[in-house]
Amino acid sequence: MSDSDEIDATTPPGQPSEEEIRAALEEEMARVHVGDVVLQTVVSLVNLAARRTGTAPETEGERDLDQVRIAIDAVRALLPSVETVAPEQLPAVKDALSQLQLAYVKAGGDADSSVPGSQGTADGLAPDGGSGPEDRPSRIWVPGS
Repeated sequence: MSDSDEIDATTPPGQPSEEEIRAALEEEMARVHVGDVVLQTVVSLVNLAARRTGTAPETEGERDLDQVRIAIDAVRALLPSVETVAPEQLPAVKDALSQLQLAYVKAGGDADSSVPGSQGTADGLAPDGGSGPEDRPSRIWVPGS
């Protein structure tokens, strides 16, 4: 029995071997453009964060405003890259980001909000005077403010 027979014996019939999977992955990686990954990442972040606002029907139990804030910050950080790799998509991305920010504000207005620093004072300090990262107001830009 040869080595190839042993490999074939461990690979279920009709399933690609580990070597075939690696070759297909390498071929795919050679075709992928970083700009495509940037756009897909932005879309994924916006969609996931929209669910995490808990404002859509049947997503109330998924609310996690900390994750929403992180996603908003990440999308904002990727805006210059979107402008470089797909300037024609920038208006749609900015619109989606604005909608997400509005949903975040709407969700954050609830008494159940778990966003660190949301109970801070106008000077950005927590009521106890703390100023650690969890006490600072979010860097999220909100339209109209």
